[in-house]
Amino acid sequence: MMPTSRPSRLSLYAASLLLAFTSASAAADAGSGPFGVTAPAAAQARSARVGALFAADRRDRLRGGHFCTASVVHSPHRNLIVTAAHCLGGKPRELVFVPRYRDGEEPYGVWKVGRRFLSKAWEERRDEDSDVAFLVVGDRGGKGVEDVVGGNRLATDTAAGTMAVTVTAYPNDLEKAVSCTNRPRLFRHTQQRIECPGFGGGSSGSPWVDGDGAVVGVLGGHDDGGTSADASYSAVLGVRAAELYQEAERDSASN
Repeated sequence: MMPTSRPSRLSLYAASLLLAFTSASAAADAGSGPFGVTAPAAAQARSARVGALFAADRRDRLRGGHFCTASVVHSPHRNLIVTAAHCLGGKPRELVFVPRYRDGEEPYGVWKVGRRFLSKAWEERRDEDSDVAFLVVGDRGGKGVEDVVGGNRLATDTAAGTMAVTVTAYPNDLEKAVSCTNRPRLFRHTQQRIECPGFGGGSSGSPWVDGDGAVVGVLGGHDDGGTSADASYSAVLGVRAAELYQEAERDSASN
């Protein structure tokens, strides 16, 4: 889902679901269902690891400025986030990350994004199977972002559909995160698909977190995450994602 190249896919039907199923959001965030329902993300420790990306010049006027989603992944230096590679194309060089952003507020601070790590396959030919990027986030007050909000383990070579996943995102239409739990299925051997309504522009980069608290997908891949209001995609995280993570983790030591 390109953040700006096509209009948002959040339909009136999906918007009504956001209101109707608020009470169901806690169960969905925990990965236990109800399946296929998009609702406001529950205010839980795990959801604080997901945030919105902004151009750095929006740090003092956040409302209405987010364009993609990212999340904290566990790393030894506690300073890495993951998003979709296509979120970075054509965007300002200076970015900031705001975990659990909501209604113009930044409860865990605004974090400056530093180095970006994208695979050669993406940079050279926009290979949709490599639509993943890792970003190094600068410290605040001597602490890494993971010290403040925690981080999810990155899991590679996980079979799609082994267990249900929860996708948490910041659609451009909304000033708060929404989430949906469902069981993904293999679209082709390098891509996976999940059926959840209302994940429009801005949802790209959203983590797919399984019941063990591991990131097993990042919303992107096929058609930049999809063109339908009811389904989204992710590259299957395999050797390429693992190698890119390792590269980012090594270089993040010098942050």
